[in-house]
Amino acid sequence: MKSAVLEKIDAPLVIGNVELTDLSFGQVLVKVLVSGICGAQLQEIAGYKNNAAFVPHLLGHEGCGIVENVGIGVTKVKKGDKVIMHWRKGDGIESDFPTYIYKGKKIRSGKVTTFSEYSIASENRLTPVPQNTPEDLCALLGCGLSTALGTINDEAQVKFGESVMIIGAGGLGINLIVAATLASAYPIISIDINDNKKKLAETLGAHLYINCKKEKIQESIQKKFGIQDIDVIIDTSGNKKSLEGTIQFLSGTGRYILVGQPRPGESIELHNANHFFLGEGKSLKATQGGKFSPSKDIPRYVRLSKAGILKVDGIITHRMKLEDINKAIDLVRAGQASRILIIM
Repeated sequence: MKSAVLEKIDAPLVIGNVELTDLSFGQVLVKVLVSGICGAQLQEIAGYKNNAAFVPHLLGHEGCGIVENVGIGVTKVKKGDKVIMHWRKGDGIESDFPTYIYKGKKIRSGKVTTFSEYSIASENRLTPVPQNTPEDLCALLGCGLSTALGTINDEAQVKFGESVMIIGAGGLGINLIVAATLASAYPIISIDINDNKKKLAETLGAHLYINCKKEKIQESIQKKFGIQDIDVIIDTSGNKKSLEGTIQFLSGTGRYILVGQPRPGESIELHNANHFFLGEGKSLKATQGGKFSPSKDIPRYVRLSKAGILKVDGIITHRMKLEDINKAIDLVRAGQASRILIIM
C-alpha cells in the first residue's frame, strides 16, 4: 500500500510502499478514505513528541475509512462498516501496536494511523457511524472538531454569553470558533498573525478578528465591545510569548485552556502572577483532546450535524492527494490553511 512515512526527524515525509501484516488480537484493517492533518503531526515531524527513537513510522490520527477485516476478539465493528478513526481511546479492545513491513524490515506504528491507503488500527481507536455520514465530518471528528467541542463544552464549560478568545486561527482554532458559536458565546474573538484568515474566521462566527502583529489586543477589544477582560481564553499555538502576553486578560472567573503544546524544555513565565487571585479565582490548565470521549460523543455530534445544528462548511480549506502531503504540511506550517483533507 502507498503510505507517507517519516524516515527522519525534521525531514519531508517519504511516499513509499508499506506492506501489511496479519491482524492480531483486537486489531482492525481499515481502508482509509480521507485523512485530516493535525498540528500534532508537525510536532512529530519535528521530533517534539519523543518519537525520534521510533522512526521510520507512519503518521496521522484523524480520518474516515471502511472496515476491510477484523482480528480475533473484535466485536465493536465488522467488515463494511464506515468508521471514524481517532487517537483518543473509545470502547473496545486496546490492541498491541501494529507491525508493518517497510523496505524489507519490520516497523511499529501508532494504534491508529491515517496517512496511508490502509491502516491497522486498535479496535478502541474506531467508532462506527451510519454509512451516509459525510466523510468530511468523519475526518473532522477524528480530532480537530471533537477536540474543539470538548474543550468548549467540557474543559471550559462555556456559559451562554461568556466571552471567548481563541488564539490561533488554524485548523483547530477554526473548529473552536464553530464550537464557541454552538455554545452561544459572546463575543468570540479570534487572534492570529495572518490577514488571510480573517474572512473565514468571521464567516464561521468570530465577532472580532485581530491580527496581533498589527493591533493591540486589549485596545481592540475595548474599542469594539467595551470590555477589558475575557472569560475563556484558549491557546492553540503553544507559543510562549502568546501565552505570557494574553493570560493577563482573564476575567475574575477566567479559564485559560492550553490546547497547543509548548516546545519541549520551554519555560513559561507568569507576569504579575498575583492577578490569579483576583475575583473568584482564575485557572490555567492543559487539555488532552478536550476530554473527548469518542464512543459517547461521536453519536451526539453526528446527530447534531444531521439536524443542521452543527455546521462544518468552510472548515476544510484544501483537498489534496497523498502524493502532495508535503505540500499540504508546508501550507499548514506556514499558516496558509485551516484543515486540509488528504484524499486517498
